[in-house]
Amino acid sequence: MPIDIKTSFAFDLDRPTDLLLQFQAAAIPEQHIIDSDTWLTKAQHIANVPAQDAIGERIWIRADGPYKVDYTATVEVNRKVADVSGLNRLDPHDLPGEAVEYVFDSRYCQADRMHTFVDDRFGKYQGGEKVAAMRDWIADNFTYEAGTSDAKTTALDTFVERRGICRDFAHVMISFARAAIIPARYVSCYAPGVSPPDFHAVAEVFLEDPDLKGGGSWQIVDATGMADPAKTVKIGIGRDAADVSFLTTFGISSFRNSTVEVTETG
Repeated sequence: MPIDIKTSFAFDLDRPTDLLLQFQAAAIPEQHIIDSDTWLTKAQHIANVPAQDAIGERIWIRADGPYKVDYTATVEVNRKVADVSGLNRLDPHDLPGEAVEYVFDSRYCQADRMHTFVDDRFGKYQGGEKVAAMRDWIADNFTYEAGTSDAKTTALDTFVERRGICRDFAHVMISFARAAIIPARYVSCYAPGVSPPDFHAVAEVFLEDPDLKGGGSWQIVDATGMADPAKTVKIGIGRDAADVSFLTTFGISSFRNSTVEVTETG
């Protein structure tokens, strides 16, 4: 079933500033972009560049003054979705190069600080069963609450506070998985059913491919429970939120507003 996306956001720049945007649905095999339209305020410089792991694109912009972005798209998701609890873990020495960086700590995901808890709480589980147990534990023990975190909040902070938004839930899920030596990465996405409507974030874990013995595949895991992996439209991926923010400014900016609408059609 097609997913309709409508996004708008605006901000102010008080001097010529470089910024990096990533908000468009990624053109990748697991999702087909039926149509899309992007409108950007005129700028001194605009250039598209490949994003992390060539999933999606980023837009370099140099601009000054008020700036606005409008984006609409219709996307058909064709992703193969598996029950992660039934998938095996790949031994570290069997991981492909693309997955290796996602077992290391990153800016917001301090997996090394989670080892003891993960071993004590989830040590009896194996592979995807462990991932499912982690996801369910976060869902049961954390409160989704807007305004309780900011750009400095790490997975460890969220683990202590036991509350946050989708970004924070994803960071904790990623940190838990990496602490168990299961590659995990951050996915910026659009998904119907997210409340309040906004850019969404989920984790993705690398487990044995259900259709290829000995091979691996990435599987979406959302500890908030709001995003259906079969209806989730990927924008981009990264080690954590720092790699795939919809707006990164390399200077002073003032964010004004944003709206996101994601609906199923048909």
